[in-house]
Amino acid sequence: MCLAVPMRVRRIEDGSGIVEYNGVERRVSTLLIDGIKEGDYILVHAGFAISIVEKQWAEEIIHLMETYISG
Repeated sequence: MCLAVPMRVRRIEDGSGIVEYNGVERRVSTLLIDGIKEGDYILVHAGFAISIVEKQWAEEIIHLMETYISG
């Protein structure tokens, strides 16, 4: 099963963005979604931003993922 992960946008650059989850930054393509801004939370799947999501929802999902991973 593949999961999309909510990540916070740190920077936007030509057609891509630097996003962060749990202290790890990575570059993802932002070509599929218009209007992404620094500070937004987005769902990332296979290196692509696929949706902008609400901050509260993203933080709740991140908390649930961390709880599940830590056992």
